[in-house]
Amino acid sequence: MFHWIVGILFPATQPKRTPNIGWRRKGKLMTILILEDEPIIAVDLEEIVCACQTSNVVVAATLADALRYVAESGGDIDFALLDLQLGRDGSTSLPLARMLMHSNVPFCFVSATTEAIPSEMDTVPQIAKPFEPAEIEAVLPLAA
Repeated sequence: MFHWIVGILFPATQPKRTPNIGWRRKGKLMTILILEDEPIIAVDLEEIVCACQTSNVVVAATLADALRYVAESGGDIDFALLDLQLGRDGSTSLPLARMLMHSNVPFCFVSATTEAIPSEMDTVPQIAKPFEPAEIEAVLPLAA
């Protein structure tokens, strides 16, 4: 099953969500944000997350879409998978990464350019592309 990604074919104001039941945090489903500009990789990540854990998955293709979702949801994110380099315009996920760090929200970089991750984020998990599903599964948070 193929899903179109925010900023590609979905309207930018409506991030793609995959509601499920089962993976709960204090009585509610956990929410995982995926920020990935390549549609095929975004779908792969979503499928890995959904196969591993039942949760709400929000997929955004641009930093603006991801920040809009964070603002509209009141920051209700439990974990994020972030591509570092977004598109050809030189934008990165670093503003969102810093926001998540400040809010103590765990996240992982999934990027072909892990060497470009700033030293201030050395402690953040990093997965280099291309990746194996088991690498993604290993960083996903366990249900509380």
